[in-house]
Amino acid sequence: MNWAFTTSGRVTETYAAGLLRVMLEIPSPSYQERDLAGFLADTMAQLGFQTHIDSVGNVIGVIDRGAGPTLMLLGHLDTVAGGPPVLSEDGRLYGRGAVDAKGPLAAMICAAAGAVGFPGRIVVVGVVEEETPRSRGAMAIRATLTRPDALIIGEPSGWSSVVLGYKGKLDLRYSVTCPATHPTNPVPKASELAAVCWESLLDLLGPDASHVVFEQPGATLVQVNGDLTRATADLSVRTPPGFDVDALLSGLRDRLPAGRIEVLNSVAACRVGRADPVVRALVSGIRLQHAKPRLVVKTATSDMNTLAEAWDIPMAVYGPGDSSLDHADDEYIVLSEYLRGIDVLTTALSALALLPARSDDRADAAPRPLRSLR
Repeated sequence: MNWAFTTSGRVTETYAAGLLRVMLEIPSPSYQERDLAGFLADTMAQLGFQTHIDSVGNVIGVIDRGAGPTLMLLGHLDTVAGGPPVLSEDGRLYGRGAVDAKGPLAAMICAAAGAVGFPGRIVVVGVVEEETPRSRGAMAIRATLTRPDALIIGEPSGWSSVVLGYKGKLDLRYSVTCPATHPTNPVPKASELAAVCWESLLDLLGPDASHVVFEQPGATLVQVNGDLTRATADLSVRTPPGFDVDALLSGLRDRLPAGRIEVLNSVAACRVGRADPVVRALVSGIRLQHAKPRLVVKTATSDMNTLAEAWDIPMAVYGPGDSSLDHADDEYIVLSEYLRGIDVLTTALSALALLPARSDDRADAAPRPLRSLR
């Protein structure tokens, strides 16, 4: 028996902890994910996956055990820069990406490798550039891979919580150039117009705008550069479901006497219901660990938004880790919670094995409901 597996075919806790530690020891800031992708391609191959790295750098592993449903588990390889040194202390594993989101991805790999009874195909994907405005990795996956029957996105929900949805995101850049003039000239200066743009955006979003409330938009002034003659301002708006992006852009442009608004990125909000088959499967896994599941929505944005725009399938977000530690200088994951996350995913895979598989000629048809999860 391979030392990585128990006699029942599940990945051992020792192997799971070691896998995550090595992943943390391989730096993978956005645009520099190649080393981690190569390591995971080799590692998943050793665990029984058929693996390859696609044209944009995503690593893809497939376990095919028959004509049952296709389940995709998708996390991201990249992290923000910096972070604490990799260290295991007092049941915590420190390192950049421990929470966001190497911990969830490692848990997915381990659960998929140990799903010996799954009757169909499990596709595990580590995508690049999730931490960037373009989400190039997820965009490539939705364009090149066949739509699965169900999808779990790996982000830190907390091991006993499931994320139902995320706000959308609208990234804007305002650029303006003005003739050189004396500072006391009453004509608008470029730097002043950048300030007007930000103030106009806040006014258009209204007094209830908030990054805390899921149903309201929230704005961030990401960056301002400029002087009297040239200025740019990068603005980001997190948008709720149903938000009218075109109306906002039209209103903003009407208020600016000069300059140009450029849309850098736009992705809509997404949200699934409590009865979604993937949600129910994950809830079953959490309950089996004797915990009360929490169903939450997030005011940030993830690759769920990108994939939900193209794939109308059962999906949800799940992963061990405390999301308040995303990008933190002391980012860590509690190892016992990481291992519980693997158990939750293992149970969810068994439940999702009951999903009906779509035939190729029905690839664009709406999925039928999941049968009993009991």
